[in-house]
Amino acid sequence: MVRRGPIAPVCVVGQACDEPAPGVTLLFSRKGHVVGRAVSDAEGRYSVRLAAGHYAVSQPSPPEIGRGIEPRTVRVYAGHRRRVDFSIDTGIR
Repeated sequence: MVRRGPIAPVCVVGQACDEPAPGVTLLFSRKGHVVGRAVSDAEGRYSVRLAAGHYAVSQPSPPEIGRGIEPRTVRVYAGHRRRVDFSIDTGIR
């Protein structure tokens, strides 16, 4: 999942403080070369196939939404599916 937040200056108990981030392009790089790309769907979901290893994760420059994405690195293990959720700081304070 890719989510963005905060979506309001003040988070209120009982109301979501973040939301799915549709249309976000994620770039997965190794040794400075983009080797994978994914775009989140309307519900913030994405999928990408990568070989085992460590990857830097970024958005195209300038970022599509907010101040950047977290986490900025991921590790992929051979023969395993892995769920990695990303969050984008909107900068709303």
